[in-house]
Amino acid sequence: MSTHSKAAKRFVADAERLAWHDRALYAVREKRDRMMETVPEWEELRRLSSEIKLHTLSRLGDYLCEFERNATANGMQVHWAADAAEMNETVWDLIRRHGGRRLVKSKSMLAEECGLTPYLEARGVEAVESDLGERIMQLLHMPPSHIVLPAIAVRREEVGALFEREMGTEAGNCDPTYLTHAARRALRQKFLEADVSMTGVNFAVASTGALAVCTNEGNADMGTSFADLHIAIMGIEKVIPDMEALGVFTRLLARSGTGQPVTTYTSLYRRPDPGRQIHVILVDNGRSEWLADEAHRNMLKCLRCGACMNTCPVYRRSGGYSYSYFIPGPLGINLGMLRSPKLYHGNVSACSLCYSCSGVCPAKIDLGEQIYEWRQRLDGMGLADPMKKAAVKGMDFIMGGRYRFYGSIALGHLAEKLPRGLVENGLNPWSAPGRALPPIAGQSFNAWWKKEKANK
Repeated sequence: MSTHSKAAKRFVADAERLAWHDRALYAVREKRDRMMETVPEWEELRRLSSEIKLHTLSRLGDYLCEFERNATANGMQVHWAADAAEMNETVWDLIRRHGGRRLVKSKSMLAEECGLTPYLEARGVEAVESDLGERIMQLLHMPPSHIVLPAIAVRREEVGALFEREMGTEAGNCDPTYLTHAARRALRQKFLEADVSMTGVNFAVASTGALAVCTNEGNADMGTSFADLHIAIMGIEKVIPDMEALGVFTRLLARSGTGQPVTTYTSLYRRPDPGRQIHVILVDNGRSEWLADEAHRNMLKCLRCGACMNTCPVYRRSGGYSYSYFIPGPLGINLGMLRSPKLYHGNVSACSLCYSCSGVCPAKIDLGEQIYEWRQRLDGMGLADPMKKAAVKGMDFIMGGRYRFYGSIALGHLAEKLPRGLVENGLNPWSAPGRALPPIAGQSFNAWWKKEKANK
């Protein structure tokens, strides 16, 4: 049994949570579809998005240097980090030199990737997540289970109990509006006390040196409005050529991720106010190596919208924590394999190869096709599951000859007559409730075809 299927057991054991997790995420997928249908040029935008990203990646060094020149001319300070350790050290050095101890963060998956929050907390810096979903997960001491909807797997009753414990809210009150107002009051004080703010970067515009940050709660704007030091962290693939390209991506991002026409706030940071500082850290952390991988470099086109997760039947029914990489779903399977096949190959089986992820991706990334490619490479890496290899060899033998094939069907009919305990037991993972195979048809298609042909 794969790493993913073992971890998924914990999630699927809670049938109620599984059902509403599945419904909630697919409802977001349906919102995306309805929003897509209101834009006649949707497929043209997807094509442009893909081509802009491919063009940018083909000249990545040039565009990064152009961004650095223009951002520096605007008064920002640009830093380069080769890996997670260098990014964390740069952030800590900036905070230390600023004399800061309280950091307020806007959601950033790069910070999760690099383990920034525990790194800073170990050095005495309070790093507070300001996005509501991320704050819930931080108070629960759990990582996000979705890149856009981090607390999607948490029941409102669980949030109510958490806020009662952490914020002194009314016992038993799990009304979402009430809880949101309580979180807002608690976070407002954190914003006022913070001496450093941090944001991720959705897009870095090379031609203007501007940073585009897209949020729905305004927490990035709030944090950068109070603190004198703004640290923006971004993967090097986030650079785009110009403002025209930004227009393409902003039309796709929210529609794909949450089914909105546009994020509530799309903020452009171009130059610091007098007496304030903006520092941008450009982070590689393996991306240059991924760029060199012709079969999988398309992953660097990702806009981080989460549409692939919302549509994935496996992710929706197994939850984010069933994946060993910190990003779940089709996106996480591919990124985890790029990071370390040895550590994360157990996720590759968590795919039905329905290719729905490829069909909804706003940058036209061939997500499902890449997962298939990874599967073909597992054996050569020495990472293929021995049981699955044996099963495939057995199927190859059975289906390699007509008499063996039809003989196995006859044996299948015989097996159905055996006591159920001999067929459905712990040795057969497909015997679990809801997964048992349906009865074998009384007549094979081949037999039906011959009979029909003889009757004509």
